Amino acid sequence: MQNETIAVHGGYNKKEGYGSMSVPIAQTTAYAFRDAEHAANLFALKELGPIYTRLNNPTTDVLEQRFAQLEGGAAALCVSSGQTAIFYAIANVAKAGDNILISDKLYGGAVTLLTHTIKRFGIEAKIFRSEDASNLEEQIDENTKAVFFESLSNPQIAVADVEKIVEIAQRHGVLTICDNTVATAALFNPIKWGVDVVVHSTSKYTNGQGTVIGGIIVERDGLAEFFKANENRYSDFTTPDASYHGLVYTDVPLPNFCLRARLSLARDIGAVQTPLNSWLLIQTLETLALRVDKHSDNALEIAEFLEAHPKVKAVNYPGLKTDTFYDKAQKYFKGGKASGLISFDVESYEEAKRVIDSAKLFSVVVNIGDSKSLIVHPASTTHSQLTEEELTKVGVKPVTIRLSIGLENTVDLIEDLTQALN
Repeated sequence: MQNETIAVHGGYNKKEGYGSMSVPIAQTTAYAFRDAEHAANLFALKELGPIYTRLNNPTTDVLEQRFAQLEGGAAALCVSSGQTAIFYAIANVAKAGDNILISDKLYGGAVTLLTHTIKRFGIEAKIFRSEDASNLEEQIDENTKAVFFESLSNPQIAVADVEKIVEIAQRHGVLTICDNTVATAALFNPIKWGVDVVVHSTSKYTNGQGTVIGGIIVERDGLAEFFKANENRYSDFTTPDASYHGLVYTDVPLPNFCLRARLSLARDIGAVQTPLNSWLLIQTLETLALRVDKHSDNALEIAEFLEAHPKVKAVNYPGLKTDTFYDKAQKYFKGGKASGLISFDVESYEEAKRVIDSAKLFSVVVNIGDSKSLIVHPASTTHSQLTEEELTKVGVKPVTIRLSIGLENTVDLIEDLTQALN
């Protein structure tokens, strides 16, 4: 099936149960087992089914199956937020003494998580240039467990050289993890380009209404063979897990990455998604392709307006033919469309604040992917935890304004930006 059809039908059989057209909400903590043997079989993975909503839930299961199909993956795991998805994805393969390689262009929350918080777990993060992967290979060593990057970065709006990153990582037997939140599964499927694991903050475009906090991890097919081929680097998957009766994940005929994240991270840490949020995301996922198409069209029109405005010093949007990443957007993204994020520079920090405060239709909000248009100053909000040196490294300037273009009529959006800039 094509992605638009998957988004409406994937993972759910309406002929089961009562034939409900809308996926039912299994709003429950626990489940009654048929008998003691049934309960034991579920915990031993001899049978598959709901055990406890911290581990799995029928409504969430539909969303996981649907999202995995959208990304061309083998399995998915829903979690409580995008930050949780990133943390679980890294913690699933790395431990004290290991290192990861992260892109120089990342969301501020991801930067602080991966360079500060995760350092307390004994995991070191080294930074590479994602736009050309020019210093990636030289930093890989025997303790490198993952290469993490964003397909379309926030707020630099830069497109990673996915093909080059994957080629280098595969040559060294290192797992690749791509955050596909901004590009979305409607425009880009990293797994089709060889990426091993994909993460999303479903709070953003997947939800599209600013009503849900959620995250998801998707793995490609065949990771068991990858772990076996790189056993020295990923022995946690190929040797017995003492916390689960000596289970060897690569011996189980199920997708390995999400299974281990579910049984050793979701089980023990418990940062999982609620059934209600899963149900809400199932509804909004149905219109993802339509919304992202409109977000992209609107954003391109706004970017063209900003590029021509005398008070705008620079515009970052890969849909513009003049943009550094235009060719990569044409190569990787469906129809060459570039989602709904724009960043642009003005004369000074004071001018950036004045423009933001003067906007009327644009709301000053740190979220992205909403149906409503949003405006923010990244250096003092989403990236405020970073030092001045770190801000420079990740390409966030004091003069930069970020826009998340919504679904309004662009005539009104341009009118608002005109009065705010003048």
